[in-house]
Amino acid sequence: MSCMPRLATTADVFNAIAEPQRRELLNLMAAREWSVNDLADELEVAQPRVSKHLAVLRQVNLVVVRGDGAHRMYRASAAGLKPVHDWVKTFEHHWHERFDRLDTYLRAAQRASRSKEKSHGRRKQHD
Repeated sequence: MSCMPRLATTADVFNAIAEPQRRELLNLMAAREWSVNDLADELEVAQPRVSKHLAVLRQVNLVVVRGDGAHRMYRASAAGLKPVHDWVKTFEHHWHERFDRLDTYLRAAQRASRSKEKSHGRRKQHD
């Protein structure tokens, strides 16, 4: 098996979100803005590590930063996730197909259950 060199985490959004801690940061920043120190405290991670993750996320346009006095405030950028959304969307028809099959199965199971209950009820009346 040959070893392929790994792409830089800043090569694209997929590489950037491959790291679990960066996904965790994005989840936090989806709800509101955070300072680096608040993120570090929340995740119980050293501030320099959070800063490095934020730099990666920023380079692939997943994070927006704004100055607030001496602090920098970070929030997730939904627009940066568009390539991921577009890629995942290509599989949407598979999910719809499976949900349709599940719906058909559940309806058939409900009909069978109602039929069974009705026939069981008739047997009790005849007993």
